Amino acid sequence: MFKVILRELHRLATTPIYWLCMIVGPILCAVFFTSMMEEGLPKDMPIGLVDEDNSVTTRSLARNLDAFQSSAIVANYPSVTEARKAMQRGDIYAFYYIPRGTTHEMLLQHSPTVSFYMNGQYFVASSLTYKDMRMMSELMAGAAGRSVLRAKGATDRQAQPYLQPIVIDSHPIHNPSLNYSVYLSNVIVPGLLGLFILFVTVYSIGTEIKDDSTEELLQLATGKKGELGYLNDARALFGKLIAQGIIFHLIGWTLVLYFYNVLHFPCYCGIPTMMLIMSLFVMACQGLGTLMICSLPALRMGLSFASLWGVISFSICGMSFPVMAMPAWMQGLSFLFPLRHYFILYVNCALDGWPLLNAAPYLAALMAFALLPFFFIRRFGKIMREIAYVE
Repeated sequence: MFKVILRELHRLATTPIYWLCMIVGPILCAVFFTSMMEEGLPKDMPIGLVDEDNSVTTRSLARNLDAFQSSAIVANYPSVTEARKAMQRGDIYAFYYIPRGTTHEMLLQHSPTVSFYMNGQYFVASSLTYKDMRMMSELMAGAAGRSVLRAKGATDRQAQPYLQPIVIDSHPIHNPSLNYSVYLSNVIVPGLLGLFILFVTVYSIGTEIKDDSTEELLQLATGKKGELGYLNDARALFGKLIAQGIIFHLIGWTLVLYFYNVLHFPCYCGIPTMMLIMSLFVMACQGLGTLMICSLPALRMGLSFASLWGVISFSICGMSFPVMAMPAWMQGLSFLFPLRHYFILYVNCALDGWPLLNAAPYLAALMAFALLPFFFIRRFGKIMREIAYVE
C-alpha cells in the first residue's frame, strides 16, 4: 500500500487539476466567502422608490428607509413600470411604491396601501430589503396613529400601549451580532470542500481507466506472493484514498484554524472537536465518491453524479431552508448527504456547545459514509480489470 500511496502522491503533485481542486480551489473559496461577508450582513443594497404622493410624510419615510443599514435608495422612479424595468436590468434589488393620496388617507384614519416588490432570485438581498421595507411601513402606520392620538389629547405614554401592545426583546443565542458569515461560511466552504473531494475521488479512479493504467496500479499493489486478490484490490483502493485524504485533511484542518483561530468565529466545543468532525466529513465524502465511481464507472457519468449530488446538498442540508419544513420524503433523502450531518454537528457543537456524544447519530452517519469503500473493494477490482474506457 505504501508504494501505491507514493505513486498517487506523485500523480497528485504532477497534475495541475489536482492542485486546483485540492488546494487552490478550497482556499480561494474560503477567502472569497469570508471576505465577501466580512462585515456580517450585506449593507447598502440598492433599492428604488416610486413616490407618487410626494408629501412631507412620505419624504420623511424615504429618508428613514434610506438610513437603514441594509438598504440604500439609489433612484426615484416616476412610475412602477420604470422601477420594474430597473429591477429586471439588475440596477436595484427592490423598490417601494407609495401611491397618490397615501398621506391624506392616513390622516383620515383610513387604510392606505403601500407596496414593495423584491427580486426573489436574490434570496438574501430580497429577504433583507423586504424586512426593511415592511418595518418602515409599520413605523409609518404607527406614526400616523400617534399623530391622531396626540390630536385627541393623549400623551406619548398613553398612546404607546395602543401603538405597540407587546414589546419584543430579542436575544439571538451564540450569534448576538447576527453575523451571516458565522452561519453561512462555516457551511458553504466545507460544502465546497466536500464537492471538491467528490470530484477528485471520482476523477482519480476514472482516469486510471481512461489512461489504461489499471494494470500498473494493481501490479504495484500486489503482495509478495504475486497473486491478485481481495487484499491487493484493497491496497490499491485505500492507497489512493489515503494519499488524497492526507492532503484533504490538511486543507480541512487549515479551514478550521482559519475560521476559529484567525476569524474568531464562535466555537464552544473547542477547535480539536471541530477538527475531528472535519476529518470525519472528509472521509465521508471520500466514501461517497467511491460509491459514485464504482456505481457508474464511466468517468463522464461519475463526475455528473458527483456534481449533481454535491450541488443538491447545499439546498437539502437545512442551511437555507429547514429540513423539518420539507416533505417527508425529502427529510429522509437529506440523510444521504454528508453535508447534512456535518451541518447538524457544527450547529450542535460549535454554536450550541453540546457534547459531541449528544449528536451521536450524526457522528455514526459520517462514519457509515466513511466505511463505504470497504463494501466496494471487489467492485473496484472488477472495474480495474474489466472495464474499458469509452469516449
